[in-house]
Amino acid sequence: MEPKFSGHETFPLRYGWLYKSANLLKNKSKLSTSNSDDVQKAIIELGVGKNMVSAIRYWSEACSIIKTQKNDASQSLTAIGEYLFVSLNEKKIEAQSEVKQIANDPYLERLGTIWLIHFLMNFNEDVLTTYRYFFNMSATQTFEKSSLIYDIDREIKVLCDKEVKENTIKKDVECFLNTYSSKQFTKDKKINSVGEEHFASPLIELGLVRDLGKGNYLSLLEERPSLPTEIFAYALLRFVSEIKASETAGFDALLSDQCSPGKIFRLSERGLGVQLDNAVKQYPSLFEETDTQGMRQVRVLKTFNENENFQFILDDYYRGAK
Repeated sequence: MEPKFSGHETFPLRYGWLYKSANLLKNKSKLSTSNSDDVQKAIIELGVGKNMVSAIRYWSEACSIIKTQKNDASQSLTAIGEYLFVSLNEKKIEAQSEVKQIANDPYLERLGTIWLIHFLMNFNEDVLTTYRYFFNMSATQTFEKSSLIYDIDREIKVLCDKEVKENTIKKDVECFLNTYSSKQFTKDKKINSVGEEHFASPLIELGLVRDLGKGNYLSLLEERPSLPTEIFAYALLRFVSEIKASETAGFDALLSDQCSPGKIFRLSERGLGVQLDNAVKQYPSLFEETDTQGMRQVRVLKTFNENENFQFILDDYYRGAK
């Protein structure tokens, strides 16, 4: 894996950033950090400083909203970036009619979209970050910030065969915690609601990491009732097809393997079981569960080509299809 513990300029993901970057690229501009003209244009169009332009590019790439080519640094919107954030008018000459593509949730108003963004951020076996380490490789449910820094520093040598400065890891861990963790404060020994200043990042809404104070954090394996069946089914299909490269996957793999829905969504065994049951019930022509001699598996009943983006499942969520 390639280590990447910088690039966000210590800014956590913020509301509006992915929408801004998607529409910037739609208008043929760039989120470049190497070409000074592109940077200045992005600063003007986005209305933010240079460091924030870099952060917006970082998170847009991390969430698979934009893609930057290594050979010529050209940038383009991904299919999922267009699907979520961009409205397009396409004219069909033969029919002399317009087909309008509607941005499905440009302002992240639906919790399912935030679950989807979380999945897209962490569904990656090639580049290692703090959040991908935590949501793909860590099983801890209570931890100290200092211990997380130590664990990552140790694992980088094994996973990446490269050295990363401890201070760089510290900043990335801090950014991860500010991106995901909700903070609670007490008054007269009663827990009050979380202040608005702690909701800069949409990923806090998922409740995956909780700040207990004094450098201690909680991240339980739970049932995740707020995770829509369609988003889980999308993650399940991508895991079986792209990571397992198979038509079947065992329950243990779905629960514990890197990039699995159980791991990324931090599901308990019961939570994964409930989500699987719901997915099979909602998509009986797509998924089948088997239990042979105590070996529980899920099987994908359809064959897809390698370029399939499984957008039809997302259509069910955003358009209410069944």
